[in-house]
Amino acid sequence: MLSERTEEIGKIIVNSAFKVHKQLGPGLLERVYEACLAHEIAKAGLDVKRQVDIPIVYDGIEFSEGLRLDLLIEDSIIIEIKAVEQMNPVWEAQIISQLKLLNKDLGFLINFNVPLIKSGIRRFINTKKVF
Repeated sequence: MLSERTEEIGKIIVNSAFKVHKQLGPGLLERVYEACLAHEIAKAGLDVKRQVDIPIVYDGIEFSEGLRLDLLIEDSIIIEIKAVEQMNPVWEAQIISQLKLLNKDLGFLINFNVPLIKSGIRRFINTKKVF
């Protein structure tokens, strides 16, 4: 179960994605949507980090060639941005893995290359979170 604050931040993220899509529409590059979404979320007063490198620890060794997150919001919510015609199931698996590896609560996979943004937003909850 997510905290009230996490749910509130999630709503801000979804509303921001709607604003960006309404203004820009589909058909642009991922990095354009990333920059604009980061801007909208920051305007709402949230901490936003872009292109965050996250090292991976495997077998007791830290590898810097780990993950790169599109957006990390308030150090707790992951956003992966796409601008593609068709979603690949591996991207869903990727965000689930990121949530588990980073022990984060919530993640979004947002595809801006859709006629209606509502159909491009997928929400993922980490059910394996370690407290």
